[in-house]
Amino acid sequence: MRVLVTGGAGFIGSHVVEALTAAGHEAVVLDALLPSAHGADAAPPAAASGVRQLHGDVRDQDAVADALRGVDAVCHQAAMVGLGKNFSDAPEYVSCNDLGTAVLLTAMERTGVRALVLAGSMVVYGEGRYECPRHGVVRPGPRAVPDLRAGQFEPPCPDCGAPLRPGLVDEDAPLDPRNTYATTKLAQEHLAAAWARAVEGRAVSLRYHNVYGPGMPSDTPYAGVASFFRSALARGAAPTVYEDGAQRRDFVHVRDIAAANLIALEAVHTGAAAHRPGSFTAYNTGSGDPHTVGEMAVALAEFHGGPDPVVTGEYRLGDVRHITASSQRAARELGWRAHIGFAAGMKEFAAADMRASGMRAPLQQA
Repeated sequence: MRVLVTGGAGFIGSHVVEALTAAGHEAVVLDALLPSAHGADAAPPAAASGVRQLHGDVRDQDAVADALRGVDAVCHQAAMVGLGKNFSDAPEYVSCNDLGTAVLLTAMERTGVRALVLAGSMVVYGEGRYECPRHGVVRPGPRAVPDLRAGQFEPPCPDCGAPLRPGLVDEDAPLDPRNTYATTKLAQEHLAAAWARAVEGRAVSLRYHNVYGPGMPSDTPYAGVASFFRSALARGAAPTVYEDGAQRRDFVHVRDIAAANLIALEAVHTGAAAHRPGSFTAYNTGSGDPHTVGEMAVALAEFHGGPDPVVTGEYRLGDVRHITASSQRAARELGWRAHIGFAAGMKEFAAADMRASGMRAPLQQA
């Protein structure tokens, strides 16, 4: 199988390329080398043996058409990620993520490529799954600013105001993106589903939870909380934890994510039973072992030998309190499960190299 990996020189994309080549497949890389992920003066990294590597943007129709020559499936990783700096990033997010996806899918239609795996995200859910002792499963709205200022970070029951118990969200949960990045990730899924129906293609979205691991970009506002903490420790600074550190997340190792992409690509290429022509399927891809943001900061600091984390009580509008995954659909239909445990993964990441982005991240988390 020959696979085009957009964003294949990036953090997750490069691990996907490694997984593909190790499994005997052929990878073609198309990457724009955005400064937010690769630094201002980035040059294409050396290509692995047998990998065709192209420097180009998914918004460039000619570059995409060239990259698709002879391709059997596409693994679409190229995107601006993270919460960014502020709302002024919105035009670039929409252009990179949504226009880029539309250009890619149009080129796939013209060239006859009918298999797609999309890098989705858990951010499409907004807040995770909550249960009220009185009202059962409920969907809390955005947290109120006065509550956040008062240090009341847990969302209450929208019906009675009682404390809620967080749980695991599955793929049938309502979608409620609460920031620009999340909105563009949901739009990518809608585009992929529309493409699949129109051309009888097969599309999968892997809704990544909090991915971490070797090769994460450092010191950039366009990365996740694991990168922020690890970058601080590399500078000899304490990780800065927002709110009270009790936000629950599902931290999943990048090699597990690469394995999920490989399995999903083989499924859409061969047309496995769950992936008939015209189908779009979303899968949570998480570790199944939730931890708090504070626990991750403590683990990284301990394994790195750096300063203890500092919990600030600060907050960011657009952040959600708890979002953790049920990945049972991926286990059932794809046969995929994460294998790298929290402690082992954090120990490796604490000592791993990061890629320089050439940007300094403000204090923020996702």
